[in-house]
Amino acid sequence: MSFNKFYAEISTNWGSCMRLSDLRIAGNNITGSLPPEIGNVTQLCAIDLSSNGLVGEVPKEFGKLTSLVNLNLSRNRLSSQISPEIVSLPALQKLDLSRNRFSMSIPQTIGLSSNLVLLDLSNNQLSQDIPGQLGMLTHLSELDLSYNLLSGEIPAQFSKLQSLVKLDLSHNNLSGLIYKIFEGLPGLAEVDISHNEFEGPIPNTTAFQDATKEALQGNSGLCGNVEGLEPCNQAAVNRDKSPAGHRVFLIVFPLLGAVLLFVFIGIFFISRRKKFHPTAELAPKTTEVFSLSKYDGKILYEDIMEATGAFDEVYRIGREGYGSVFKAKLRSGDIVAVKKLHQTADTGQTDQREFLNEIRALTEIRHRNIVNLVGFCSHPQHSFLVYEYLDRGSLSTILSNEEEARELDWNKRVNIVKGMACALSYMHHDCNPPIVHRDISSNNILLDSEYEAHVSDFGTAKLLKLDTSNWSAVVGTYGYVAPELAYTMKVTEKCDVYSFGIVAIEVIKGRHPGDSISSLLGPVDMEISVVLKNILDSRLPTPTTDIEAELLTIFKLALACVSAHPQLRPSMEMISQVLSARSTIFHGVQNSQTATDPVRHAKASSRLLDQFAEDNV
Repeated sequence: MSFNKFYAEISTNWGSCMRLSDLRIAGNNITGSLPPEIGNVTQLCAIDLSSNGLVGEVPKEFGKLTSLVNLNLSRNRLSSQISPEIVSLPALQKLDLSRNRFSMSIPQTIGLSSNLVLLDLSNNQLSQDIPGQLGMLTHLSELDLSYNLLSGEIPAQFSKLQSLVKLDLSHNNLSGLIYKIFEGLPGLAEVDISHNEFEGPIPNTTAFQDATKEALQGNSGLCGNVEGLEPCNQAAVNRDKSPAGHRVFLIVFPLLGAVLLFVFIGIFFISRRKKFHPTAELAPKTTEVFSLSKYDGKILYEDIMEATGAFDEVYRIGREGYGSVFKAKLRSGDIVAVKKLHQTADTGQTDQREFLNEIRALTEIRHRNIVNLVGFCSHPQHSFLVYEYLDRGSLSTILSNEEEARELDWNKRVNIVKGMACALSYMHHDCNPPIVHRDISSNNILLDSEYEAHVSDFGTAKLLKLDTSNWSAVVGTYGYVAPELAYTMKVTEKCDVYSFGIVAIEVIKGRHPGDSISSLLGPVDMEISVVLKNILDSRLPTPTTDIEAELLTIFKLALACVSAHPQLRPSMEMISQVLSARSTIFHGVQNSQTATDPVRHAKASSRLLDQFAEDNV
């Protein structure tokens, strides 16, 4: 059931499917915790629940799955310590727990999973030493422990990993000498030990001698006759030098939708004595890499600069609240969108506040209707973020273009509103803490080639602290900002609800409804359905009966959303559920035996939104 739009929690009834061998529900919007009852299905060979919103611990009952060969729980929000029972399953060959929030140490019972071929624990918060028991995994061919908080030296037992082909230990706090440990691993073909504290000569093996400089950088004590490292006879001298050298180190961590990372950026060592040549400032001499996890590799800072012509206006495709957006075709042939932060007029440097704000927000969330951040770069003059490129551009641009607006038929417009509602419901109700966007507008709704909506521009987003008041300066786009912010400045989810209502009306009307929302209602005794027909975008043909019914539902919800009283506005969760229920009915579910509950739910929800609309009228 992978890669659909399933939501809510995993049913405990899966624990009754005693003959089930594979359970795959990856890439959905599943939330809640893992049911311990799944541990009763002892015939399970594979579980893939990756790329969802699961939280909590992995139940120790999973330790009863002695037939399990493949377990993939990556890209969720699972936390606490990795269960010792999980990493000791005897039949396990592939274990992927990456991009979660696991902390504390790697369990020493890892050595009991003697059949492991792949182990990926990257992008978590694991700390302490690497257990020597990893050396017992003699079948292991791929090991990824990158982007954690691991410390200490690499265990000597690593020399026993004779089957190891790919190793990634980058972005940790590991230290010590590595020469002897890896010298005896002839099968090792790919290695990344960057951004640690390793020292001494690198091994004289193919993996290290052919490694890119990006795979070795960030270890000030390493030496060797490869590009990016000092020869070993100069290493001691270099270690005695003052940290005020002639290099500027740029450290950039790769990021995805669905997980929270601790962001360590902006570490720059700049010599006070350094004087740049006037032309040198235009092209930074650093060759440190800019990593993009989406492409499973590294991309150089110079690649972005080259692809955008050093951010030439020719490549600019838009402008958001605090940056300009550029289209960049990379050397790999992939196309990405690059948002470069504006520089302040007085210092010529970028304001890092919005930059960090957007990173913090997007590391918390991963959703099909939220733009995907695939990397970022921090630099005093050139801070930028890199996203997936969405072909159609902004909703605002399309609606303002006569030809493109006609291509945006009623079906597409209904789906756009549903996508927005789904994304905001996820941010408000499935994220902890909840995230309020604060600048929902048609400019910040981007469309892909299939006209699927993606919420973008999280520079003003706020992570709500549930146990405190949330006060803030007024931000957002004129015409979309909730009226109460003018006098209370208290940020709540209902601010986004108001903005959603404005955009929903804009989608139906084909243009912004203007300053006075009340003008849409016409005479007090006029039916809402009549009002709807009066504001439908005249550039499109009259909608079918079914689509008109969906548009009426959206319009009623939108009117409730733009109430002057925040307490009268529905929640985004309620809005999303109403729209989903109506969608279920209109797409043929009413003909099946399973339609009873969705229909009843839709009717109940419809009565609720009618009451909201009536209150607003």
